[in-house]
Amino acid sequence: MLNEWTEFLQYTSPVSYTATGKRDNSYLGRFTYTTLTDFEGMARILTILARGYLFHDENGNVLDGKPKDRIELARHALLAWCSIPDSKKATPKEEWQYRTDFREYNSEFPALVDENGGGWFYRHVHGVIDFVKCNPALVSKTAQNNCEALSNGFDKEWRNKVKQFQTPIFSRSTKGAWVLRFDDILADALELGALRKDEIDLSPEDMQTVDLLTPKDIPTEVIHTLIAYYRANKPEDSDWVVLPVASFDAYFGSTNFSHKWLVKIPDTIMTREKQSFGVCRYKENI
Repeated sequence: MLNEWTEFLQYTSPVSYTATGKRDNSYLGRFTYTTLTDFEGMARILTILARGYLFHDENGNVLDGKPKDRIELARHALLAWCSIPDSKKATPKEEWQYRTDFREYNSEFPALVDENGGGWFYRHVHGVIDFVKCNPALVSKTAQNNCEALSNGFDKEWRNKVKQFQTPIFSRSTKGAWVLRFDDILADALELGALRKDEIDLSPEDMQTVDLLTPKDIPTEVIHTLIAYYRANKPEDSDWVVLPVASFDAYFGSTNFSHKWLVKIPDTIMTREKQSFGVCRYKENI
């Protein structure tokens, strides 16, 4: 959660579809089923991607020049990553209609979209579906049910989502005011700047305090990560930091963070506001 360049690489590199048993969700990569089925946490994922292409070269070095000059490059990268192939029977789109197949960016971003229009995210979801179907002994019944739902509805839902992403920021449509858009993602990415690579270590005193205050059924690693993330992201003019709950779930490899651990963290460690759309605000009290 602290090394954002590593997170960027996890959203753009091949995933190893393997598992050692039914509790091993590593085949999902940096995602949970909630993200795959409901697209929860997608705003952070797309913003990380946009910042990677706005501010960095392929090795993670910060680029010279103005990032605003690379906005179209970043937009093309987002379109490529989100691309979903048109069916052979699909009616050709009119010029005014939003497209969802961006195979033309394959030469520019071969890792993000293949020559058939399959974007990274589309290929990853279908990779998960194929793995689960071929390895029922290695996955839980819940995972099998989730993949059945993905098989039946993902393509349609994701195609609609990609169309929504392209809604202009100044759209007069009421609906356009409430959907996630590429324009918003790019604006946020420019504001946040280059991806962070450094780690933040807690002092021995803080570690000892955390160990004393943490309930026994919450791994201390969870609290350590929350505090380090807070200190890395705290703005100068506020005590509050946005907590990307869905992304923390993905980082820890399950929904235990949001469903079990988060609600049990005492006020002596942190104060948290109500969660909405996979995010909330919190502040550290150590």
